[in-house]
Amino acid sequence: MSRRDFPRIHFYDQDFVDIYDRTWAWVQDCWDKGPENSAITGKFFSYPESATLTQMDAILSSFFLVYSNRIFQANPTLDAFYERQEESGAIRHAYDIQSGAPQMDESNPEGIGIPLFAWAEHNLYHKAANKKRIKEVLPILKRYNDWIEATFKHENGLYSVPWTATGMFNAPREKTVYPIDFNAMMAINVLYMAAIADILNDKDSSFRYKKQYFSLKTRINSLMWDSDDGFYYDLDKAGKKIKVKTLAGYWTLLAEIPNEDKAEQLIAKLHNPEFFGAPHPFPSVALNEESFSEAGDGYCGSVFPHLNFMVIKGLERYQQWDLARECAIRHLYFILDSMINEEADSKAMLYEAYLPTKQGPASWSGEPPALPIAFPRPHYLTFDALSTICLTVENIVGLTISLPRKTVDWIIPNMEIMGIENLSLKKNLITILSNKSGRGWEIRMESEKLYYFTINILNKKKKTLPIPSGKCSMLIDKL
Repeated sequence: MSRRDFPRIHFYDQDFVDIYDRTWAWVQDCWDKGPENSAITGKFFSYPESATLTQMDAILSSFFLVYSNRIFQANPTLDAFYERQEESGAIRHAYDIQSGAPQMDESNPEGIGIPLFAWAEHNLYHKAANKKRIKEVLPILKRYNDWIEATFKHENGLYSVPWTATGMFNAPREKTVYPIDFNAMMAINVLYMAAIADILNDKDSSFRYKKQYFSLKTRINSLMWDSDDGFYYDLDKAGKKIKVKTLAGYWTLLAEIPNEDKAEQLIAKLHNPEFFGAPHPFPSVALNEESFSEAGDGYCGSVFPHLNFMVIKGLERYQQWDLARECAIRHLYFILDSMINEEADSKAMLYEAYLPTKQGPASWSGEPPALPIAFPRPHYLTFDALSTICLTVENIVGLTISLPRKTVDWIIPNMEIMGIENLSLKKNLITILSNKSGRGWEIRMESEKLYYFTINILNKKKKTLPIPSGKCSMLIDKL
């Protein structure tokens, strides 16, 4: 296999391998360039035939494109937004591909999008080790952060933006003025800006963004946490909690905002069938809310792969590895079971959103509202590939990779045949596979350069070893 092939995964359930492979074939349909004489040039990731490039597509797609062995570059779509940064520091949530003009409307007059560029760039750095890039990007992120601070931050220390800015277009949050998800996203953004500054040894910037993070964390905990309900809520214009439990509250886990006690209360609701413990994890609205719909009805109960990705990554922050993996596997089984669409001549399909209590794509319980796009969109890979590629590599197979550190961590919750083959780490192809031989369970590795491998088996055996270039193997029983 050459570097121009996608990395292969091995897993005991071949269906997981098949959907991983098929997703890369579908990504090809989203990797295109604008029409002739368009303002946005070069190739980028976008929903097929879309006239608009969105900030959400750019940021979320970067998390799975990094696993393409550079066949699909993760940075050009992000760069298309940086190139359009205004003098004020503003970057708008969408741009017309043909004209390059920002797309704004009455519901979002400033065109604010999800402020997660720093999270995406930090992840890119650990998969590509391009220090030059983060040095060039940090000033752009600083100006963007300053614009958000000046435009949306209020005297109470929280950010007030249209609640639809985070994409939850019809969630039961109509009176929201201070959205919990956007405020948690801002905490994530400055937390990773501080981490990027640390990589660059920029102590002043690191101190500034850590201070901003802890200030925002304190405000969210004091104003948006409800101790009686054990949940983070949106606030209305008067700063009063809007007591509707939506999955937006779980962005706080990814931002590392709750302490251990608060995190336990939040995580318990993910198990509880009264709240988010649906057969298909996790509905966008708690099951006991009046607005919850078993049909999904957009963000009134549908399961969205990008929100599941967020929750699962949040669980990792609190060392809930087993729960994160269990939920990732259950989620992927529901995706697999929902792939046959009888009305489409049994053509296998992925969907933007799924039913919360049974298999199948989300739908509307009544007359669907007038939307600019169909819902759920088929093959909306911005969301879907986070599950079929990212969660498969990172949570189901269990690999965490950092190229600058030259480390690969592998958490193995049970001994099964699985692993990854020919993953490109810059100029190094690696293969890590577990298999059962006549000598017992064995891990076989192949690499072109030295790296450090940390293996954690069943939370009972953990060891870090230098893996030399060439082929080698280790017996689990000998660890």
